[in-house]
Amino acid sequence: MAGMDPHEPVWHALSGPEALDSLDGEPRRGLEPQEARRRLEQHGPNQLETPTGPGSLRRLLGQFNQALVYILLASGAVTAFLGEWVDAGVILGVVLVNAVVGYVQEAKALQALAALSRTMVAEALVLRGGQQARLDARELVPGDIVLLQAGDKVPADLRLLAGRELRLDESALTGESLPVEKGLEALDPATELAERRNMAYASTLVTHGQGRGLVVATGAHSEVGRISRLMIEVETLQTPLTRKIARFSHLVLWAILALAAAAFAVGLWRGQPLVETFMAAVALAVGAIPEGLPAAVTITLAIGVSRMARRRAVVRRLPAVETLGSTTVICTDKTGTLTENRMTVREVWAGGRLYTVTGGGYEPRGEFLEDGARVEPRQRPALWGTLLAGALCNDSELVEDQEGWRVQGDPTEGALLTAAAKAGVALSRGRSRLPRLDAIPFASESQFMATMHDAGPGQPRLVYLKGAVETVLERCSRSLSDLCRPGPLRPEDILARAEDMAGRGLRVLALAQGQLAPDDASLEHEEVAAGYDFLGLVGMLDPPRAEAVAAVAACRRAGIRVKMITGDHALTAQAIAQEIGLGEAGGRLAVLGGQEIGSLDDAELARAARATSVFARVSPEQKLRLVRALQAGGEVVAMTGDGVNDAPALRQADIGVAMGLAGTEVAKQAADMVLADDNFASIAAAVEEGRGVFDNLVKFIVWTLPTNLGEGLVILAAILSGVALPILPVQILWINMTTAVALGLMLAFEPKEPGIMDRPPRPPARPILTRQVLERLFLVGALLLAGAFGLHEWELALGASQAQARTVAVNVFVLVELFYLFNCRSLTRSVLSLGLASNPPLFAGAGLMLGLQLAFTYWPAMNGMFHSAPVGLSSWLRALGVAVLAFLVVEGEKRWRRARGGGEDGGEHATSVH
Repeated sequence: MAGMDPHEPVWHALSGPEALDSLDGEPRRGLEPQEARRRLEQHGPNQLETPTGPGSLRRLLGQFNQALVYILLASGAVTAFLGEWVDAGVILGVVLVNAVVGYVQEAKALQALAALSRTMVAEALVLRGGQQARLDARELVPGDIVLLQAGDKVPADLRLLAGRELRLDESALTGESLPVEKGLEALDPATELAERRNMAYASTLVTHGQGRGLVVATGAHSEVGRISRLMIEVETLQTPLTRKIARFSHLVLWAILALAAAAFAVGLWRGQPLVETFMAAVALAVGAIPEGLPAAVTITLAIGVSRMARRRAVVRRLPAVETLGSTTVICTDKTGTLTENRMTVREVWAGGRLYTVTGGGYEPRGEFLEDGARVEPRQRPALWGTLLAGALCNDSELVEDQEGWRVQGDPTEGALLTAAAKAGVALSRGRSRLPRLDAIPFASESQFMATMHDAGPGQPRLVYLKGAVETVLERCSRSLSDLCRPGPLRPEDILARAEDMAGRGLRVLALAQGQLAPDDASLEHEEVAAGYDFLGLVGMLDPPRAEAVAAVAACRRAGIRVKMITGDHALTAQAIAQEIGLGEAGGRLAVLGGQEIGSLDDAELARAARATSVFARVSPEQKLRLVRALQAGGEVVAMTGDGVNDAPALRQADIGVAMGLAGTEVAKQAADMVLADDNFASIAAAVEEGRGVFDNLVKFIVWTLPTNLGEGLVILAAILSGVALPILPVQILWINMTTAVALGLMLAFEPKEPGIMDRPPRPPARPILTRQVLERLFLVGALLLAGAFGLHEWELALGASQAQARTVAVNVFVLVELFYLFNCRSLTRSVLSLGLASNPPLFAGAGLMLGLQLAFTYWPAMNGMFHSAPVGLSSWLRALGVAVLAFLVVEGEKRWRRARGGGEDGGEHATSVH
């Protein structure tokens, strides 16, 4: 078994007696209490250990080990050095908030493993010393005999020794959408996990029947324990945004240090005083630090979280918002995500005619079609008889509650009941008219179910059979025609039809009927061995969600490839994939199975992962390998899942998406985002929101960096010219902090631009600062340099004081930033095309900033704090003229780029997304 000790037996390949011999087990008495205690000391308790990881202090300190944080700490230190304690406190507060958020999120892996540990059951029914005892499951040891019954959660990995109609829900472990029938026969050693019918694994659920098993693995040695080890080995990846911000921060850090050092050296070379030169270099460094960037990133992402929540996607980790916008591949589970997780009859073949059934789920609403034309089932005796047989040879119930229609019992039987109800079969009346007298329950050995009914006084007993096609056929001697008249049985035709249906991914059942003597009181196996009339075939599957089809199409238009990774059968996966549009039109989808994946090395798997859209019968390790293979090829991978088996891959993916309704606690804890409705369409909606979030982040960066550049250039120009600084360090801090909050953050509320899902994902390797962004940055920076430095010197020439001239320079920066903010609502479109009322917070921020700047200019307390001074109307008009000119120049540059075809990327939206 994958991940197990090579010297440990392959338990599913051993017979029951061989497994017992290997562990010195006793099937009738179980282990003696003394021996059980000895083994407990040897093997340890049956629980998963959760690693403690680094201590709390170390995790907290680790949050400060980032280049952007270094910049902020340096900025705070400089402002404190200058005696600006309020500004220093604000900057330090930003650092602490970011550190706390990161600290909390880093505990996610430990929480996921703790949740995995809690999936181990609390109690188990065990044989000890010949007596049945209900024990704490942590006390189980290899060699124990465990008794299972419907409703139990399997407490450890068991080799089954006995079973009666035993079925297990293994979906959380293997992805198998239907309960699995269990057997006892030894299997080939290479049998995949999902096919090991003689094993019961920890944390799976007993849905039907009874069983007895030998404990062969506990705690960390169980399949769930192996998944736990996989999760420990998976490193949490940085998101595309955090990677880009980290690179950008390092670039800014070294640029600031180099520029400040150069300015200091030039000042000394020109013979300027040491202290004055040092303060100028400090001012340059403060001006170049984008203090508002961390807060802007956090708030923009938080707004994205709120928008996603309205679209049924709950984000657990802030950077995941943007990651969805970067996604190039979505790996999704099938059952419940792409499909409705409700078995539905799609086809009925009866009396030699093929009928298609419309409608989905368990709601009894739909039509029967033959060659596209609607038919009335009551007028088709063979069809009616087949549906009636499926409804009466049935142990389940259809119920309607506030959440809609659901099935109480087996999903397959629920599908048969729904199909009958769609045809107009009155289930309660049918059961009262033909009351059941006896039944032979379905068993994995016999592969059929039979029920006997009272057809009335003196009438023969009516018997219905339901089961595997081959099993039912061998009990039939005739076939009923369309009018229910007996005719010759043609097994080859029936088998060919069944193979055709199965080849299209349908699960096929056969139905038959027969008669027994009127006085028969019970139904025995020999009475259903032969002589029955074949009624028809029923083909069913878990149908795709209608909205999933549209969502997959939307993803493909957006350049995102969707890949299905499921534990279900290959044919079923292929059929669903074809229906939802994963394959090319007219083509047949290739499916890669778990055994084939296991035979590929990493390089071969990387090629196969790129070329294949459907992966079936996949184990947890293989899901992890597939995600890693795609990431190795440069893909940004979103992975969906709901089971314990999905947790390692969810954590490895760039963004893990868990199911909120059907998902296990383990999957939710391992994921970055949880879907409240388990619907693939919500992923597509979240991708759209994620793209909008990244657009707005880039807009903020493109808006704020020219200011930092302009401030640095103004200081550098003053140093090179040997004149007084046009703006002081404390004034630079005023500009940076107030404009970032009052103006820049308003871009976080900017609505998504049209066509956001009609463009391909941006290449993961593309940096934030593309050539086009850099060109815009230097253009606006140069305008700020000319306007602020020029007006500062102009005001001095007109006789203004140094404080007044500096106030005008600060006003130039603020007004240019205000007008440039409207330019940045779209980096390519004209601001007039966006609609002035589409972002109301923008105008509120502009009004707030103007109010603050008036206070900066005219309030005496502010004049004393920031070394500003009142200025006249003509000074304001000159500063306003510079701002309007900058606005017109940027709008002209955008129009010029549109005329050239969108710049370096050749698309209308290219700049705004890279």
